[in-house]
Amino acid sequence: MDRTTDDEVLDAVGPRLRALRRDRGITLADLATTTGVSESTLSRLENGQRRPTLELLLPLARTYNVPLDDLVGAPRTGDPRVHLKPVSRFGITFVPLSRRPGGVHAFKMIIPARPGPLEPAPRTHEGFEWLYVLSGRLRLVLGERDLTLPPGEAAEFDTSLPHWLGTADGGAVELLILFGPQGLRAHVHHAGDTAPASARMGNVPASVRTGNAPSSARTGKGTPGPPVSLSAEAESAPGRRRGGHP
Repeated sequence: MDRTTDDEVLDAVGPRLRALRRDRGITLADLATTTGVSESTLSRLENGQRRPTLELLLPLARTYNVPLDDLVGAPRTGDPRVHLKPVSRFGITFVPLSRRPGGVHAFKMIIPARPGPLEPAPRTHEGFEWLYVLSGRLRLVLGERDLTLPPGEAAEFDTSLPHWLGTADGGAVELLILFGPQGLRAHVHHAGDTAPASARMGNVPASVRTGNAPSSARTGKGTPGPPVSLSAEAESAPGRRRGGHP
């Protein structure tokens, strides 16, 4: 690689870093707090006024959960495997299943067993989410509805309505979930940062359509889905007072 090519690669790092940060809805101040790199240095990196170094790029790669090669635009090695690096937020474990720097992100989400009931604290954010229950019984509080999803059930969310996710019977729950950029920021990067303790266990979103298998996972950004349609299992769940526990 000649000097001109080196310069072109380095010049492309700043715009790539800025795009990653904006895609995740993270401010420079938030990023500085998370990485320990000063806000002014981060700004200069993104604007091309500061040369990227390994010392600066490593904490950014960890924060964005992307390979270092993605930050510098290095060619792919041809290995398609995703190296799993679980992230824990207030007892919930998120295992990344994709490594794309932008767009939709796939995770395995693990909600641990709890000895007693938890008071739901529904929240909202922009975007959409899709999930599929692998094991355990998932409790989804959506507005005034209180739903139970067993293994094999799926749900698709428009995340503009109050929602909450947790265990339905106190046992552990494992599910696959797709986050858009706003969901990634709300649940993985800043899950529960400003929420009370009762809200830190399993927040997830919104206007729901459930079924044994979705025809597709929509990729619209915050676009309301079709009228709510519940599976027989979820529809037949007995009504519960919000905050109750089965």
